[in-house]
Amino acid sequence: SIHRRAFVQTAAAAVAATAVPRLSSADEPQKAEEPKAGAPGKWKKAFMLGGVNKGPILPSFQLLKDAGFEGVEMISPNQLDLKEVLAARDKTGLVIHGVSGARHWELPLSDPDPKVVERGMAAIKQSFLDCRDYGGTTVLVVPAVVNKKVSYRDARTRSVEEAGVKIAVEEVWNKFLLSPIEFASYIDEFESPTVGAYFDVGNVVEFGYPEEWIHELGKRILKIHIKEYAKPKRFDYKLGEGEIDWPAVHKALTDVGYDGWITAEVGLGDLAEMKDVVSRMNQLLHLG
Repeated sequence: SIHRRAFVQTAAAAVAATAVPRLSSADEPQKAEEPKAGAPGKWKKAFMLGGVNKGPILPSFQLLKDAGFEGVEMISPNQLDLKEVLAARDKTGLVIHGVSGARHWELPLSDPDPKVVERGMAAIKQSFLDCRDYGGTTVLVVPAVVNKKVSYRDARTRSVEEAGVKIAVEEVWNKFLLSPIEFASYIDEFESPTVGAYFDVGNVVEFGYPEEWIHELGKRILKIHIKEYAKPKRFDYKLGEGEIDWPAVHKALTDVGYDGWITAEVGLGDLAEMKDVVSRMNQLLHLG
């Protein structure tokens, strides 16, 4: 594990890099407009383009725009041409509200090998640069993975040491952050308003209730991912056809005053399939 000082220097370099213009003034993106706080109807619908890391990107953007989405979340690092992404964004009017890290499973910050951590930090730095250029506001990071070579205690200790960048931490099936109370405590340990939670509604159904997690995390939540969950096919159900109590999720988000993006993390299909996703989001979360 690299020392906290080394990590802070790396994180500071990543943040500083996002302040250095890499584009001409004509290409410089505007920051993603965040939904206004208050009424749930102000929440905006986005789609997670996790499986798209090569061009051309415009067809995917146009498909999502035609389906009724207002924004997208990109994967990073990727093999996309920056100017092509910005051109697709500007032509369709879709907001790129953030990026999701693409390397945190293979290069976790909890790894005992400093070289793995170093490569993981390099990937996060690239994610920051991409997010800045796209006009996004958050970088999703899974900070730790528990496995046979990394104990739960080590994962927690190392990830806190390494993850001092401006990030949205997501709870996934990584045998880490297994309860809402622990997730909230983990976020609080950073003592920073620039570190928060990226809450995935579907990821906790196997061992908890999304509405309980939302109430516990409260204002710590920066962004929301949604997908369905039920047994035996787990995530292979359409929104509204699984075990999730969507009225309870809607009420919990309203109770805590959530005012960010709602991003569907489902498979990318044709126009009819994407319109169906939008329709289900509208119905389940009263997005209208």
